[in-house]
Amino acid sequence: MNEFLEPGNLVRHPDREDWGLGQVQSVIGKRITVNFEHAGKVVIDGSRITLLMEPDRPTAGR
Repeated sequence: MNEFLEPGNLVRHPDREDWGLGQVQSVIGKRITVNFEHAGKVVIDGSRITLLMEPDRPTAGR
């Protein structure tokens, strides 16, 4: 699933619910940098952790 991630996607860490919603900042090989609401920027090893995609949320004015 991580192979479909791209900057801007909204994700959650499957084992760290307390980190909240995250936005993918970059994907370089198996390294995924995510900015989480409650944990800040975290580099995830995509070969070990499969992030959970969040559906796109409508923005105000849509």
